[in-house]
Amino acid sequence: MRAGANRPRVREKMRTAFVWKDSYTVKVMAMDNQHRKLFDLINEFSEAVHSGPGKDVVGDVLLRLIDYTRCHFSAEEKLMERLKYAGLPTHRGEHRYLIEKVQAFKKEFDTGNINIAPELLTFLQKWLTSHIQVVDQKYSDFMNGHGVH
Repeated sequence: MRAGANRPRVREKMRTAFVWKDSYTVKVMAMDNQHRKLFDLINEFSEAVHSGPGKDVVGDVLLRLIDYTRCHFSAEEKLMERLKYAGLPTHRGEHRYLIEKVQAFKKEFDTGNINIAPELLTFLQKWLTSHIQVVDQKYSDFMNGHGVH
């Protein structure tokens, strides 16, 4: 009974392993909300990977994560285009890098290598936090200066 009582706490830790911090804010509400949603999806992916529900469930969460990431990147880039943000080409290149990398992971996963999922999870967590804290922070003051908060 003791081991079963501990299981929910372990699962709860997995759900909150990737936690939003105030230091991640770019001070643009729409982008911060989308970044939070990406954190939620990565946490859902983490739970699927660690709870062992099966390849189909992990694959479904991965597809939703990829789709939402593309939507977020598109929204962010359109906002940059509208405001004529000079760093857009470099920023877009960062986005393309992630999409290509995740597509390569997805291709490997689709061939039956479900063991690639934990590596992808670690990559996503590191990439997203670094991208938000370094690359996205560069547009924060620019957008705020153009009245976008």
